[in-house]
Amino acid sequence: MQKPIRFLATLTLSVGLALPLSAQEEPGLDTVVATVNGKDITLGHMIVARAGLPEQYQQLPDEVLFKGILDQLVQQTALADTFEGDLPPRVTLSLDNETRSLTAAEAIENVMSTPIEEADIQAAYDAEYAGRDLGDEYNASHILVETEEEAQAIKAELDEGADFAEMAREKSTGPSGPGGGSLGWFGKGMMVPTFEAAVVELEPGAISDPVQTQFGWHVIKLNETRKTEAPALDTVRDELELQIRQTRVQQEIDRVTAEADVDRSAADGMDPSVIKNIEWLE
Repeated sequence: MQKPIRFLATLTLSVGLALPLSAQEEPGLDTVVATVNGKDITLGHMIVARAGLPEQYQQLPDEVLFKGILDQLVQQTALADTFEGDLPPRVTLSLDNETRSLTAAEAIENVMSTPIEEADIQAAYDAEYAGRDLGDEYNASHILVETEEEAQAIKAELDEGADFAEMAREKSTGPSGPGGGSLGWFGKGMMVPTFEAAVVELEPGAISDPVQTQFGWHVIKLNETRKTEAPALDTVRDELELQIRQTRVQQEIDRVTAEADVDRSAADGMDPSVIKNIEWLE
């Protein structure tokens, strides 16, 4: 299959300034910026072309993009006029798919943009958080050293009554050392697995045997535990709204598909490998 010509490959070399529009009115989507063999190229065509560019191109200066995109559209229009005969299936089918995809996306956008009532947000919040056990949180401190021997020696001193915070300030190589080894509050999944497993097994006030992680050897003290509280509604509002919108979209997709007159019988028994016949598109 022929690969499409990529006109923007040399876009960064275009440094000429764009000419001002000659129209006296405020520019809009229908404002004509050029004509090629009598065919209009509008500002709307340029805006759509820019919106579809990769991010690195969109960062280019406006004057470079304006000239580069206009050059591209002029060249494409001139080349298209030279084409004779019927378009190959790869083009007509691609246009069908693109039209279908863009139109479906607009239908989805209509659903996504439907206003959400506060009651719906509250209901989603209650379903997500009300009455659920969100697990425990832990407040722990640790002393981090390089070797197991060092960790064993520290554990022995702590068992004999040494102050944990003082030992952390004196011995720990971790960034929490100057703060007495305090790690503050954290929930499950926030620490590496071996460290977390050791913390979960401790009772408040207890000190662990040496625990190895990729950072070194830890001696851990569990200070307190508490039940994880549900976040305030406003802190998760955006997340809940997105969840509601996505649910609505899926429900709409399911509804319209179920109500559509769909007949897939022609595909029954067909060899799935036929979709690899790219040569048919020529």
